[in-house]
Amino acid sequence: MKKILLLSDTHSHIDERILHYVGEADEVWHAGDIGDLKVTDAIKKLKPLRAVYGNIDDHEIRKEFPLNDRFLCEDLDVWITHIGGYPGKYSAAIKEDIKKDPPKLFICGHSHILKVMNDKSLQLLHMNPGAAGKYGFHKKRTMLRFKVEGKNISDLEVIELES
Repeated sequence: MKKILLLSDTHSHIDERILHYVGEADEVWHAGDIGDLKVTDAIKKLKPLRAVYGNIDDHEIRKEFPLNDRFLCEDLDVWITHIGGYPGKYSAAIKEDIKKDPPKLFICGHSHILKVMNDKSLQLLHMNPGAAGKYGFHKKRTMLRFKVEGKNISDLEVIELES
């Protein structure tokens, strides 16, 4: 069993509140728009990190992190990208690939809107953790945490951070 903290759209912001939740996780996953490597460096000092780059991320971040990351966590097939869309409206860049070989958990960021949805047609769970950073139009800073055991996701929780 692994406890996962999922965040996105930090836009160069990292604070003690985020790091508190990092400390409680087994792994941290970041769905892009990191903004500054100081964010991922701070996380990596505490816990293992998986991250992808987003549209605002510079060449240094793009050298360190991929556009897409597809992996197994326990026995769960996970795909993380930054601009992915959501069920019924996947982005053109991934639409064909996700239909050909859907993961069980599809994660993206970009919208700054927290969304968790089942895609019944592809039999996957879609997650967007919203935005943990302070830059953007969102009114609440959010992250998600959950547990992965085998192929199962449980104890999904929304974390709201002070603005």
